[in-house]
Amino acid sequence: MSNILCIGIATIDIINEVLEYPVEDTENRILSQHKRRGGNAANTAVILSQLGHQSYWAGTLLSKQASDADNQNILNDFDKYQINYDYSKFLNQGKVPTSYITLSQKTASRTITHYRDLDEFSFISFDAINLKKIDWIHFEGRNIKQTQQMMQKSRQLLPKIPLSLEVEKNREGIEELIPYADIILFSKNYVLQQGFTTASEFFQHNKIIFENKTIICAWGSSGAAGFIEQHYYWQDGFEVNAIDTIAAGDVFNAAIIDQQIRHHNIKRSLMNACKTAAHSCTKEGIELYLSG
Repeated sequence: MSNILCIGIATIDIINEVLEYPVEDTENRILSQHKRRGGNAANTAVILSQLGHQSYWAGTLLSKQASDADNQNILNDFDKYQINYDYSKFLNQGKVPTSYITLSQKTASRTITHYRDLDEFSFISFDAINLKKIDWIHFEGRNIKQTQQMMQKSRQLLPKIPLSLEVEKNREGIEELIPYADIILFSKNYVLQQGFTTASEFFQHNKIIFENKTIICAWGSSGAAGFIEQHYYWQDGFEVNAIDTIAAGDVFNAAIIDQQIRHHNIKRSLMNACKTAAHSCTKEGIELYLSG
């Protein structure tokens, strides 16, 4: 078991399931609606906990004195999965970040609109963390300037601790974080936004930048790619009856981190991460119930 610190956001997800994604300016019936705790780094922490690690989550939430039901639901979910959130910053005002997700029953696609009114986790809060008992730090690629300071401090203080970075969105300046990470987890959407049609093209174009790093890119249900020591690897996806793809990318990222902590090679890491992510899509939520 490793002590893994995940830094990013926790949200409340309001999920509206529809028969198929609605056409603009039409009225549609929702088949079901439910809430769950979300957020990329929070999801990653929960999966890592299920995979046998001690997860720590650092982000911002409201204090318990704020008496916010959504905030309490997040804390309850962390408690359920034994996520340590002592390093987090608790604020007295604001609103818990909320993602409104339209889930298509027909295609299992999910479309997200997001609202936040809560300060991001700051370097000042990070600087107060005792990192000496942490074995791995995972950063959600957001809040760029503050995250860059956190990664710099981690590198200076404990250079042997592996740092992983999720690059999901094309946020301004996010490339500035790449030099500090050992493992970088790119999304398919980010690669496409850079003008590339395949992960292989993306890797080859950036091979000098990616030298001495492990680069991973999940490519949806098709599979995932890896690039390490100037070698390219591909793993086909596992065909399943998908009913819920929400957080599948976070599950994949957590599984890659788990595999790398266990010192598995890139081919095995990709295979197990694709398998774990595919399994998570066969039911609602991200409780794995893995066997074998």
